[in-house]
Amino acid sequence: MNIFDRYAPFVQDFIYRSNWESLRAIQAAAGDAIFNTDENVLLSASTASGKTEAAFFPILTLFSEDMPRSVGAIYIGPLKALINDQFMRLNDLCEEADIPVWHWHGDVAQSHKNKLMKNPSGILQITPESLEAMLIRKHSAITKLFGDLRFIVIDEVHSLMRGDRGGQTLCLIERLSKMAGVNPRRIGLSATIGDLEATGAFLSAGTGRSTVIPRIESKGNKWRLSMEHFYVSQQEQQEKSSDVEALPVLDQKTDTAPEHADAGMGYIFEHTRGKKCLVFVNSREECEAVTTTLRSYCEANHEPDRFLIHHGNLSAAYRETAEAAMKDEDVFMTTCTTATLELGIDIGRLERAFQIDAPFTVSSFLQRMGRTGRRDLPPEMWFVIREDMPEPRSMLPETVPWKLIQGIALIQVYLEERWVEPPKLDRLPFSLLYHQTMSTLASCGELTPPELASKVLTLKYFHRISQDDYRVLLRHLIDTEHIQRTEEGGLIVGLAGERIVNSFRFYAVFQENEEYTVRWDSQELGTIVMPPPVGEKIAIAGHVWIVEEVDHKRRLVYCSQIKGKVPAYFGDCPGDINTKILLRMKQVLSEDKNYPYLMKNAVVRLDQARSSARNSGITSQPLICLGGNMWCLFPWLGTYAFFAMERFLKLRCGDRLGLRGMDSSRPYYIQFTMKVSPEEFFAILAEEAEVPFDPLELVYPGEVPVFEKYDEYLPEELVKKGFAYGILGIDEMKERIRQWKALL
Repeated sequence: MNIFDRYAPFVQDFIYRSNWESLRAIQAAAGDAIFNTDENVLLSASTASGKTEAAFFPILTLFSEDMPRSVGAIYIGPLKALINDQFMRLNDLCEEADIPVWHWHGDVAQSHKNKLMKNPSGILQITPESLEAMLIRKHSAITKLFGDLRFIVIDEVHSLMRGDRGGQTLCLIERLSKMAGVNPRRIGLSATIGDLEATGAFLSAGTGRSTVIPRIESKGNKWRLSMEHFYVSQQEQQEKSSDVEALPVLDQKTDTAPEHADAGMGYIFEHTRGKKCLVFVNSREECEAVTTTLRSYCEANHEPDRFLIHHGNLSAAYRETAEAAMKDEDVFMTTCTTATLELGIDIGRLERAFQIDAPFTVSSFLQRMGRTGRRDLPPEMWFVIREDMPEPRSMLPETVPWKLIQGIALIQVYLEERWVEPPKLDRLPFSLLYHQTMSTLASCGELTPPELASKVLTLKYFHRISQDDYRVLLRHLIDTEHIQRTEEGGLIVGLAGERIVNSFRFYAVFQENEEYTVRWDSQELGTIVMPPPVGEKIAIAGHVWIVEEVDHKRRLVYCSQIKGKVPAYFGDCPGDINTKILLRMKQVLSEDKNYPYLMKNAVVRLDQARSSARNSGITSQPLICLGGNMWCLFPWLGTYAFFAMERFLKLRCGDRLGLRGMDSSRPYYIQFTMKVSPEEFFAILAEEAEVPFDPLELVYPGEVPVFEKYDEYLPEELVKKGFAYGILGIDEMKERIRQWKALL
């Protein structure tokens, strides 16, 4: 029996109504794996390939033949927007079969949640944070809710594999399964996985099952790609780029530029006119600034506002307005966004995406470009790289257009090798260990130390954490009153712990800042960090506002709208760049290869950078003299190995090198003065790298490197250990030093 014939009649009818002439390869492969095995399944295929339907067609078929007596499947999505989108898609499919679809997150009405509690059934769509809250608050109802749970579908699984949030998701699944007495099959979905086998092992941890990974041969997919470069201070009359065959420029129109606007913004304004587009940026601050600038172009040209905004600090109303407008086929607007529209959500027929500067990862680039190219159109992305004009007396490393080179490298490693960042699964997640310990106590109530250890330390994600380290943690938590001993010798949440656990922010393991809700009359605009005093300006929701009142007790900011432009601030936005990208950046500077997607300005800027690199020798030798005793080291290492190199130079080699004034532009270069020759520099590094040392020696004296959300509640020794052994890329750093030694 072929897979289509195996589907339930209502699934077949859905396929007929959708005018599909045949099943896609991913759907046939998923059906075979789900129907014909009892294993976990990892489905990896390009964006918009129908992975969600591929997973749910067979699941719903099995449900229609034997309806679960509780919630039968959980769909875990990383974003509320994705949950909302998939809710609409699944609801239509399930309605005929009378299989309810529930969604559960912070923006969902309590009445909807109450209906699920009374009648647990069908499919539950939920974020990791809401599942955490459910395990704590609805502990006694877990068996009733999930006693016949058969599947857990994890969407965009790659987005959960680079930090504590993915570990939290695995811990939650394992805890829920033990509470409910079930062992559901896990199905992972992703378009951008760098290491399928490692991801399959991650997905299966603790299940006793293996993971089936269907190999889907992807059809050649043509891209429409361009990359242009602008100096922030250059004028609008710069010559327009119109000679790239793949991306013809629209008929030119002379736009009036607002005061102080840069040419890159004018370029985006011009090429989004009359189209439905996304503009991706790398931080919420930049998202606000870009939206405000593009709206000022509309005003200067007496055009209606055609720009929307979407990021995680906006209120649900603003986000959903942007999502609805994007899905409306008759609305031609452009949405400026961060990663919140990067994942999975179907936002209709987008014509092109813009990326301001380079994203940090290949995975992010592919996800963002994958937002376009649906409905039989080729994916289309325009990179807009902006750079401050180098000062005439700038030092050499400051004259390299790092973002331009990084953007080229991200594209090339994928085009040439189909390489995507592998999962990082070798960390020591002490912050998450604290979180799951407190969550388990809050959920279960009093536990003896052995009972608590058996519930937490046995979770597969904590396989690298020893019992000794856990004892150190528990003693510290008792001393700091996060945990309290009872007279019977059991452990419960202590007074200090209560304040943490009872906050809604506890459910999330990703870093959050203390946020204030911003209101304008009756509307909630979103949230900001550290509000300015009354009378100052803020930027949020793509407009500028003046602060009229700040209620610190209730964390509310009241404001009114004004015209103008002002920076926004939501908190830091760190980037994690892999060593593979840095090495390809080095190759970009050293090779003579032309890249067909580069536009005129970018070609000129790349030629300048290559000429400068050749003349200075930065791609042929890692250490360059900037004049006198000032030097610059180009390690070509990713973020965490670069961290290690900085600390190794300062703490292990600093005295011998006579190192002073170290200044880093992470992860591109390190500047410093030193008292030794280049030959002595490399000899000293090689000698010190061969001497065995404890990674803890790379923690600065007196430093407690708080890196994750709950590190501040850990004993200092565990914070240092987690950073030194789980974050710093020491092995990679040592390998680079060995390579330098071999070149001498």
